[in-house]
Amino acid sequence: MSIARSLFSAARAGGRRAAGRLVHRGWQWVQRAGAVSSENPGPYRFRELGAGTKLTFPLGAVFNEQWITIGPFSIIGERVTISAGFLPGLDLGPDPIVRIGGGCVIGRDSHIVGHESIVLGDDVWTGPGVYISDQAHEYRATDLPIGKQWPRNEPVEIGSGSWIGTGAVILPGARLGRNVVVAAGSVVRGEVPDHAVVAGAPAKIVRRWTAEDGWQPPFRNEPPRALPDDVTAAQLRALAGWDLRLPGESEA
Repeated sequence: MSIARSLFSAARAGGRRAAGRLVHRGWQWVQRAGAVSSENPGPYRFRELGAGTKLTFPLGAVFNEQWITIGPFSIIGERVTISAGFLPGLDLGPDPIVRIGGGCVIGRDSHIVGHESIVLGDDVWTGPGVYISDQAHEYRATDLPIGKQWPRNEPVEIGSGSWIGTGAVILPGARLGRNVVVAAGSVVRGEVPDHAVVAGAPAKIVRRWTAEDGWQPPFRNEPPRALPDDVTAAQLRALAGWDLRLPGESEA
């Protein structure tokens, strides 16, 4: 009897392992099939979707994509909302509402909610759970619920090369320069100059680089070691395991 029980337990454990492998392989297939790209746009018709760009599956809410542009070689993480306007099916005029540059990485569970103009430059990277919007609720009418008051729009711009930390909120009217770092959990409004680090709610400049003074306050740690000058692009691709060529492009 004990031998039979042992055999039955071993068979059941093997079945669970096989089922687990099957489920994970099936989910990986679904993720590959459901990802959105210029070669596999699915039901979406973006104003522009660059070569090599991918919206990973499962997607968040994506609507009025005809007013959304995304440049080449960008990665949009899982469950990222990118929307233009209040509701699907609106006519939002001739110009794009949300413009995301090339080489951008948008972390999972982030939200980019545009109504007038949101522009992300090239190589803007965000952590998970970042919220970017160009619209805020009004509350000055004391006899109306805040949700029923007409909102206020102010364009948002994030300069190329910037990094937005996990859980940061970029408020309407924010204009970030190039290579700006936004610390995790910060709430950003107003102007932020190039090469600045901001933190807090509301965010304040905690470090900045200028040609005259360099970084102030100075860094306390050594910079990371740079790659050797003789490393080729092909070697980097092999090291990372990524194929960064455009579709149809042969390896040099």
